[in-house]
Amino acid sequence: MSNSDPSTNPRTVVYIGDIHGYILKLQKLWTNLETLIDPSHFNTALVIFLGDYCDRGPDTRQVIDFLISLPKKYTEQKHVYLSGNHDLAFSAFVGVLPKPSDGSEFKEGWKEYEHNEEREGWFNGDGYESMHLQGRRWAGDIKDRFNVAKGFEYKGSIYDAAPTFHSYGVPHGSADLVKAIPDDHKKFLANMVWIHEEDDVSIETEDGIKHYKLIAVHASLEKGKNELTEKPTIIVSGNHGKLHIDGLIRLIIDEGRGLPNNPVAAIVLPSKKIVRDTDNVVKEL
Repeated sequence: MSNSDPSTNPRTVVYIGDIHGYILKLQKLWTNLETLIDPSHFNTALVIFLGDYCDRGPDTRQVIDFLISLPKKYTEQKHVYLSGNHDLAFSAFVGVLPKPSDGSEFKEGWKEYEHNEEREGWFNGDGYESMHLQGRRWAGDIKDRFNVAKGFEYKGSIYDAAPTFHSYGVPHGSADLVKAIPDDHKKFLANMVWIHEEDDVSIETEDGIKHYKLIAVHASLEKGKNELTEKPTIIVSGNHGKLHIDGLIRLIIDEGRGLPNNPVAAIVLPSKKIVRDTDNVVKEL
């Protein structure tokens, strides 16, 4: 991934999977990427974070501080911050989600899921009346503490949000979180995007460099959309709790699942090299 002329080579694109509040993993992964990729390529790379920056791990506040700092430290890189489902719910609680375009109230979305309210212990504190459903679920107090599907204990709510509250110095489920979050963090949450597209991303294949349209999302595309019919397209996402490469069609980057002993991973294009925070990288001389 080095010793080549950037003027004759395609742009490096880095996709970073779900971080889930683990600052040390993120820092180590970033150091490994910076060590492995030629500086001229790394410093001009397109870096796409695939969402789920918060919850489960203990350091959400530090993770967001790190992400916010990147544009000033790496001025020639382009940074894209996708919203994950955890980030959406965090944003909903903080109150930075845009209002529905049809003029309806967020509370109208509660009705379809209200049969889960007692079990999930939805948030009923200050400000809940005008809150998006996912914000109430995110700050809730789930009654059955064991997550059967994932095989571990919930951390406060169905979103495992308690560590995020604690990282800002407030108890889980406290409305004081809204005041505890710095303005630049609220701006970061408000400015996350749902989808990112690139018309020309290069990928190494057995037949040489090929050019593809890129669609990056946190989870997947809505069924019935026709984005994949225009030209050869690759979809990259996190969310699914695994690392999966399906040829040149689908890349899923989420080895971590927010679990303490699992790595945070990235995939680098055009090489398709997988880099993890757990890699023991030695800088080439």
